[in-house]
Amino acid sequence: MDPQVLAFLNRITYSIGIALLWMVSNTTIGIMWGYAFMQDHWRWSNTFFYIYLLSSFCGLLYGLYQLWKTPIQFDN
Repeated sequence: MDPQVLAFLNRITYSIGIALLWMVSNTTIGIMWGYAFMQDHWRWSNTFFYIYLLSSFCGLLYGLYQLWKTPIQFDN
């Protein structure tokens, strides 16, 4: 396989994998462990979870930006 095409497919694979890992981990923490829902009142753990969710989303976007910012040189 052409090295440039392989590099492009690797970027796609890494992007999908990182995004899925981020979604699964936040779903597990938020829904399965109950930090995304307010029971009787707003707890500090809910606040911490949503701060973590927003900061990890910003980290995900920054990581994807760093991955895709350098162009792949395709030979014509």
